[in-house]
Amino acid sequence: MAALQRSVVSPAGRHRASVILLHGSGDTGPRVRAWIKQVLNQDLVFQHIKVIYPTAPARPYTPMRGALSTVWFDRWKISNECPEHIETIDSMCRVLTNVIDDEVKNGISKNKIILGGFSMGGGMAMHLAYRYHQDVAGVFALSSFLNKTSAVYQALQKNESVLPELFQCHGTADELVLHSWGEETNKMLKSLGVATSFHSFPNLNHELHKTELEKLSSWIVKKLPVETAMSNE
Repeated sequence: MAALQRSVVSPAGRHRASVILLHGSGDTGPRVRAWIKQVLNQDLVFQHIKVIYPTAPARPYTPMRGALSTVWFDRWKISNECPEHIETIDSMCRVLTNVIDDEVKNGISKNKIILGGFSMGGGMAMHLAYRYHQDVAGVFALSSFLNKTSAVYQALQKNESVLPELFQCHGTADELVLHSWGEETNKMLKSLGVATSFHSFPNLNHELHKTELEKLSSWIVKKLPVETAMSNE
């Protein structure tokens, strides 16, 4: 598969760490970047951290009756009860590993990289980190969930290494990805050894919120502080 298109927000200063932020289903990297900019009244920008917004390739998407959509993977339906479409998840994990590898080639070690996303993008990030890249600095999932029999849970049952921390946010009024699905995901990962936080936003539907993004920004800086990035040179 060809390299993914990426929209990039460069750090204001020297590049010492990276965030890879994955959009929701049917969206693109530039559009989710613009949405974040609209909500925050500025880009999600840092002194020392590059923010990368890849775009998923268009593929047939079963919940849209097979119509082409920019999705990270296929799913049988938008539900936490059904099996995962593991073949498409795994092939995209391989493609997204190239994005991580490009950062490593640029001198950014994996413990200076955070993976995350909105909705399907957050689910994708959890698969990518907890199944394939357990040495990243952290994971965030906004309005996201994992299916009840997720391959992520199966992988972590056999795991003994230290896992990246998970930062999760979810609106209580979300009608597409239920708040309870996000809560269940968080509890399950916590039971499997992941350090997690879960932030609920009253009356928020399936959308981004200014306070949520401000909390996320603070958490990113806490996980990727400029001091430790400098001391690794």
